[in-house]
Amino acid sequence: MAHVTITLPNGRQIGRGQPCFIVAEVGNNHQGDMATARRMVEEAARAGVQAVKFQKRHVESLLTRAGREAPYTGANSFGPTYGAHRRALELSAEQMAELKELAESLGLVFFASAWDEVSLGEMIGIGMPVIKVCSADVTNLPLLRRVAESGLPVIMSTGMSSLEEIDAAVSVVRSRHDNIVLLHCNSSYPCVEEKIGLPVMETLRERYGLPVGYSGHERGLAPSVAAVALGACVVERHFTLDKNQVGTDHKASLVPDELAQLVRMIREVEACMVQKGKKVFPEELASAKKLRKCIVFSRDLPAGHVLAETDLTTRSPLDGISPVHWDEVVGAALLRSVKCEEPLHWETLALAHQQTSAASLSTRG
Repeated sequence: MAHVTITLPNGRQIGRGQPCFIVAEVGNNHQGDMATARRMVEEAARAGVQAVKFQKRHVESLLTRAGREAPYTGANSFGPTYGAHRRALELSAEQMAELKELAESLGLVFFASAWDEVSLGEMIGIGMPVIKVCSADVTNLPLLRRVAESGLPVIMSTGMSSLEEIDAAVSVVRSRHDNIVLLHCNSSYPCVEEKIGLPVMETLRERYGLPVGYSGHERGLAPSVAAVALGACVVERHFTLDKNQVGTDHKASLVPDELAQLVRMIREVEACMVQKGKKVFPEELASAKKLRKCIVFSRDLPAGHVLAETDLTTRSPLDGISPVHWDEVVGAALLRSVKCEEPLHWETLALAHQQTSAASLSTRG
């Protein structure tokens, strides 16, 4: 199955061979405050990411009445019921459109995960260039059909999902198009390293022939950086201005300095992956000249002496025959007398292949 590259409406491409598409997942870490949301977009841009992602919910379309009225009074609550809590964290479609304009003015792609059909319609309505399917909706086939019908590229997280559930979700979107990126994900907040499972990215890549990335919920940076070395074309990390704020996502989020560090590390890793084949670079040849050894004489010897191993040793710098030719040298006769620690050269030896060896010195030694 061919590996595809998806192209966003602004021309940016996501897939193998493209720079990693780094997403700052704002989610609801703006706490429902527009000023905070604006600042988060600006800080994300300064950190060097390519996109900011928000979340959009229409509470009445998302939750049953019982779900809306359920008491919700824990340490992370923004209201006495779960419905009130969710409403307190929401931004309107108009506010999201304003944030989209701000993000795009800063060179960022703006998109959101739409958790219900009303929110999906609103996000399509403001011109969102790509649709994010959250892990919670991988099994929501009716919503996925609406997503597919939009014709927009899809980024789908696969946390809390079996391969069979992902099969069904991918099939629904593929009934309309193949512009899908799958994100490997463990939907634990935060996720311990032993349960991250980065090799699953290769399973997804081979099973579906689609671009694969990583949505991380770990506390640190290393798994996200490693994901890029393993071929992740997208890295999404939750983003916050303060990890100590009220809310369940903040502890698994990166603050601006950490996000900027992640971007730098990912770009360093990408640079390290450019060279595919083993090659000796010009800079290494200078090091080899200084640090590698050549064959030298271990004592003074007369002309005509037949060399034994005890007559030879190795020393730096590489000013003579490389020890890689040690076995060719032992048993040869000297054409002239030599001094202790004098580097051995082919023209000093009486060899049947002397002329050939001397002519090829530049490539052999």
